[in-house]
Amino acid sequence: MEQSALYLKLTPESAKRLKDAGGLMKTKTEGISHAMLGETGKQSLKWLQVEDGPASLLTNPAVLSGVGGLMSQFSQQAEAQELKALLLRIDEKLNDVRRAQRDTVLARMKSAAAAIEEAMTIRSHGGDPKTLWDKVGGVSETILNVQDEALLALCALADKVDGKHKTGELRKATHEIEHDVAVQLAVLARCFELQDEFRVVELDHVLTMAPENLEGHRLGLAAAREKRRTSVLENTTWLMTQMDQAGGVANGNVLLHARAARSVIDSLNSTAAVVDDFHTPLGIAPIRDVLSPTSWREAFRDPQQRRTAGREVGRKALIGVSAVGSLGAVALAAKAKNDSKPSE
Repeated sequence: MEQSALYLKLTPESAKRLKDAGGLMKTKTEGISHAMLGETGKQSLKWLQVEDGPASLLTNPAVLSGVGGLMSQFSQQAEAQELKALLLRIDEKLNDVRRAQRDTVLARMKSAAAAIEEAMTIRSHGGDPKTLWDKVGGVSETILNVQDEALLALCALADKVDGKHKTGELRKATHEIEHDVAVQLAVLARCFELQDEFRVVELDHVLTMAPENLEGHRLGLAAAREKRRTSVLENTTWLMTQMDQAGGVANGNVLLHARAARSVIDSLNSTAAVVDDFHTPLGIAPIRDVLSPTSWREAFRDPQQRRTAGREVGRKALIGVSAVGSLGAVALAAKAKNDSKPSE
């Protein structure tokens, strides 16, 4: 409030005349120039002294309103760099088949990625914001479509363990998830990296074309970014919830399936580590603790583990008895048939 009367905003015409004239009339004091006050044609004209040095730029409300936009750009550029590093780490975890699977999906964004990367390169050399926006303005929808499909694919991975209670089945499912989740997270990381860079160009465009709307636009982008993080967290949380339930089932069947149970726990923790690594550039804290496998000795001391093992052994025994009984009946029937034939 104290500084509200210390700034004047020129009309576009006056700003152009000021630029064409090479600036205001200088005074003997460095960083201070003259401006005229009063009515044209009257003797009561007075000179105003105007700060026009570098220090005035830093406190100008018009500039300060853009600081949020600049900070948002810096934040998104930093996030994009972290996501690039994440992609390199994920790439090391993928085998040739899954790397090809990831590349097939990313190929759909090839033209969008090329446009954004070209715009960012030109921007780093001081390119015109309007021209850069013309290059990338229509690519956002492609990125969003691929992103939505990757999020749906994460939900599908969670369904692989839903309703399974046999440790052998869980071992197979969690092993597949451990490898497939890296593919979907790599796709998501690439989508988010391109979105971050896209929004840097977008803020440049708004600052150039409609600076009075910059703050509102920045807040809107921040809200969209938060919504994106929330969507990611919901999907990865659901995946890990399903995985943890699978780990609980496996840990409850250690007496008869110790090796399979440990494999399930190892796949679960490996998946969680990849998910947490993906969360970090997005500013999401780890959502779970590492799950420890139950040792065979601990399981033997647990009455519930013994009851679970006993029920499974009982079922297998009944199946075995039933199979033996069926074979016996077949043998008796065959013997009876042979006995009924007339002797030669």
